[in-house]
Parts: sequence; C-alpha cells; structure tokens
Amino acid sequence: MAQQALPEREARLGRPLGSGGTERAVTGVALLLPGGGPTGIRRPSPVTALAVRPLAARLARAGRAEGLATHVVHYRCRGWNGAAAHPARDAAWALEEVVRRYGDVPVCLVGTGMGARAALHAAGHPAVNSVLALAPWLPAPRADGGHPDPVKQLIGRRVLLVHGTNDERHDPDLSYRYAERAKKVNRDTCRFEVHSDGHSLHQHRTEVHALATDFLLGSLFARDYARPVADALAAPPPLGLRMPLASGFGTSLRH
Repeated sequence: MAQQALPEREARLGRPLGSGGTERAVTGVALLLPGGGPTGIRRPSPVTALAVRPLAARLARAGRAEGLATHVVHYRCRGWNGAAAHPARDAAWALEEVVRRYGDVPVCLVGTGMGARAALHAAGHPAVNSVLALAPWLPAPRADGGHPDPVKQLIGRRVLLVHGTNDERHDPDLSYRYAERAKKVNRDTCRFEVHSDGHSLHQHRTEVHALATDFLLGSLFARDYARPVADALAAPPPLGLRMPLASGFGTSLRH
C-alpha cells in the first residue's frame, strides 16, 4: 500500500528544562522521545509528550548542577509509518537543532516505546553519546516488512535497554534479541529487566527513574555508574542483558 504523504508541519523541541532555561552554560542535553503507534500521520496526542514529562523533570533536576538541558521532542505525526520512520527522522532533526542551539555538547537520547526505537535508529548522529531505550518497540522483521533494525550505528555509544517482563504491548524477548545483536558490535550495551512490571513500568517507576538518572549522569558527565549498571555493562551475554532491576534501586544513591 502506498505511503500517505505527510501533512506539512515541523517537528519541534519543547521548552528546555534545567540549564537550558537559565543563563548557566549547557554542557549536555537529554532528548526525550515519546511513544506512539505503528502507523498514523495525524498530529500526536499531547498525552504522549505529557507521559514522559515526569522523567524529563527528574533528569533535569538531577543534572542541573552539571549543566544539563532537557527537551521533549514533539513529532510531526503519531506513527512510525513503515520505511518512512518519521519519528527517527524527527529525532535526527532534533539533534541538529541541539547542535545549532548549544554547539558541540554530548546528547543522551531517551525514548519510550516507539520513541525508544527512534532513539536507537538516530544514535549514529555525531552528537549522540548514549541511548536509553525504555520498553522499546522493536518488531520482528517480518512484522515490520523489512530487515532487522540496525545496530552498527550504536558503535561508540553507551546503550541501556529497560523492559518489563510482563509487557504485553512490546515483546520483551524482541528487545533482548536486539540487545544481543547490539552487544556483538558494541560492548557498551546492557539491558535491565523489571520483573513483573508491564509496558508503562509504573509499578517500579521510582527504580526505573533512578536507573535512568544514574545512566544518564554517568554517560554524559563521566560520573561513576552505580554498581549494578557498571556490572551490566561489563558482563557478557546473557548476564549483562538480563540484569534484574532490584527493588529499591537508587535509594542509597545521592541522585
């Protein structure tokens, strides 16, 4: 079926949180990429951007002293749309916009669901330092009508995937398979499993946000990772790709 033409509109960055909204120099950027669906050229619902605001605010607070600016990317449309991969293209545009605004600063792409897939696709941009993929949508090749999602663009980046074991929307086994392929080309890849949690990761949101914060600050600003993150990055498969997220993670961390 022919791909419908995308209505004329532009992607945009939300208002900056953290150092981007002050006179403090920006030394790193977090780009939040919301979820979406497989298809759809209508404008995204505001709910998708609102869903990542709590994490964006948490990251902004944690990184303010380091000079972190956090933006939520607003897509042109709500769907991935096959080979058009509109959210991945919007992520690439957002990276160029970050370079235009802030110069040569490292960027962590933080995506949820479809946005996690967009983050992984856009990781090859020179500004990208790291990728955090939460409950990523990584369809089986035949279901998406093409080759497996690429992994070579992840070389040289720190990559963390996080998936609930009870996610009924996006198959956690498919994210494991992707992480397995990624680990072969990029040793700085790890994956955490949130046992008994579903797609939204609400049941262990505190721990997930603490993990995200630890990973982002360690990747962008060379802070020491928490021991479980360091161990996951260093461990060979399958250990480093099935690392359990412990209940209470982050309660002893300063951030």
